[in-house]
Amino acid sequence: MSKDDRRSLDVGSFIRQQRERANISLRKLADRAGISNPYLSQIERGLRKPSAEILKSIARGLSIQAESLYQRAGLLDEGFHPPSVIEAIESDAQLNQRQKRVLLDIYRTYVQEEEEEEQ
Repeated sequence: MSKDDRRSLDVGSFIRQQRERANISLRKLADRAGISNPYLSQIERGLRKPSAEILKSIARGLSIQAESLYQRAGLLDEGFHPPSVIEAIESDAQLNQRQKRVLLDIYRTYVQEEEEEEQ
């Protein structure tokens, strides 16, 4: 299996995992991304190598960062690091300041609880 084949399979598996985690059907994600069901199915199975534009549409349909798909598909350098949760919340233009503050408070509470459990 070539490196490109492994990357296509990796990005496809990642898309499927994210779709299942979000409890979104293949049909619904295809509709959200503006692509056909068979094409999305082929991407998930690693049979098709999607373009950056298609990956961006899929990411939008999954409500995830497109960069995470770009990296898995080999379109970004391996040194790329997606933003932290805090950076992502703070930079989200769809959230108002109050919503950001609430989300950050919840996130910090979970992180603090996890750290306390580890001790």
